[in-house]
Amino acid sequence: MKSIFSLAIVVVAVATLAACATSSPDVIRRGDAQTMSQVQDGVVLSVRTVTVEGSQSGVGGVVGGVVGAIAGSAGSGVQREQNVLGVLGAVAGAAAGNAIERASTKEEAVEIIVQLTNGERRAIVQAKGGETLLAGDKVVIVTSGRKVRVSRAPN
Repeated sequence: MKSIFSLAIVVVAVATLAACATSSPDVIRRGDAQTMSQVQDGVVLSVRTVTVEGSQSGVGGVVGGVVGAIAGSAGSGVQREQNVLGVLGAVAGAAAGNAIERASTKEEAVEIIVQLTNGERRAIVQAKGGETLLAGDKVVIVTSGRKVRVSRAPN
């Protein structure tokens, strides 16, 4: 029963981490709504696929460590063995949780090179969104604070 409960905790933690990990140009954070952004016109020079590495906030390691400690200590009826197995389980669980967090927050993205109308060039990396941009497409670069996204220019 404890192992099923432990597995459920890991699944919920991974799902939570995965849900938090988006840099999609199609998703706007609540704090960015109803704010004015700078818009620049440009033309796409190139687009290439890249991978944004996963984050290591420590949440995966902590959750994995707790789950591993609980699962490890349940492996014996002898107190001394429970303690040793709990520590070993915590270490293994923390390593596994960290790896799960890193893998679940990794995302496919694109690097877009844009030439602005003033001749300057910009490189922007963003998650793959609903639009597919190609070299030659007219685009707008929308900047809100430190966040930047590229989308097809309106007609």
